[in-house]
Parts: sequence; structure tokens; C-alpha cells
Amino acid sequence: VNPAYRVKSTDKVRYDNKRIKPESNTRIILLNKPNGYITTVKDPLKRKTVMDLIDNNKRLFPVGRLDKDTTGLLLLTNDGELANRLMHPRNQIQRIYKVEIDKKFRSWEIKRMANKVYIGQKQWGKAEVVEQKQVKGRVTVLLRLYQGQKREVRRLMYRMKRKLFSLERIQFGPIALGNISRGRWRDLNASEMQILGSLGG
Repeated sequence: VNPAYRVKSTDKVRYDNKRIKPESNTRIILLNKPNGYITTVKDPLKRKTVMDLIDNNKRLFPVGRLDKDTTGLLLLTNDGELANRLMHPRNQIQRIYKVEIDKKFRSWEIKRMANKVYIGQKQWGKAEVVEQKQVKGRVTVLLRLYQGQKREVRRLMYRMKRKLFSLERIQFGPIALGNISRGRWRDLNASEMQILGSLGG
């Protein structure tokens, strides 16, 4: 064995016939993003970014993005390979959004969205309606998407002729937002990181 060989995370290492698991420096944070923050590491216009909300944010960057007026679950990591896997369209990782709109979707509209809807710029969007309920003149809908196109939910709602009052992401893959307060964050625990790391592998 070459003593200068650098062990990779995919290598299986044994010493005295015992498996040694390499220490991982991967960090993944779950942030409940508030309204009004830009999803970027640095903004040349000096606007508020999600990095302003996180202590000890060195070398962290967002996994995908939520636009300025969208709230909810945003993951940040220092692992570029993991981030690329989680965002690649071929891996079909679900995202669940809670939207508030002005009226319910009819059955034919639900079928149309589950198939595909032209959302402009030579792009098609699709979403599954998981649940919808009327609350005091507004309708709360849970939508499941498997792509991460720019402003996809907003563009879908526009094409479906719905007025959108609020948009919040509540789940990414198996990771749910839970009851963490808006603007707060936490590190994922070991089991959450293991599950997330297995996606798209």
C-alpha cells in the first residue's frame, strides 16, 4: 500500500481486520427561510441573504434556491457533490410546497398539472395536488414537485389562473420542516444526513 495514498469517502478501509469508517466533515443545515431574503452566498447589491441568518456559515452554500418571497425549508451544505446529486433532475427528489391561493383546483385542473403545463420560456412544469382545503376565503394546497425549475410553482399558479397569496416549502426529499421557527436553523442529525446522503447515489 502506498502510504501517500489519500483515502476517498467511497473507499472501504480495514485495520486489524476491522472496518474503519472515515470521519466525515460534511455539514448540512436546515433553515426555515423568512420572506425577504435572497438565496445566495453573497449579493453585490448588499441585500439580505440567507447567510446572514446562520452563525458559523463558513464554506456553506445553499442547495438550490428559494426566491426572495418564498419561505420555508432550505438546505445548506459544504458538500458540493452532495448538493449536485440532490438537485439533479434525474434523481427526481420530491419537494412539497404549501401554497395559499384564491380558489380550489377542479379535478380536470389537477389532472392537467399532474401531466404537464407550459410555463413559458420553452419550459413545462408539473405538480401533484396532495391536499387542498378551504380556510376563511382562501385555499391551502399542498403540491408535490420533482423538479427545481426557477419559480416553477409561481409560474404554474399563474398559468392555472390562481392568485397566489403565500408560498412555503415544507419538505425536501425525506426531510420535513417541522416546527422550527421562521429565521431559525439547525444542523441535521446523523440519521437525517445518512438518509439524505443515500439519495441519488
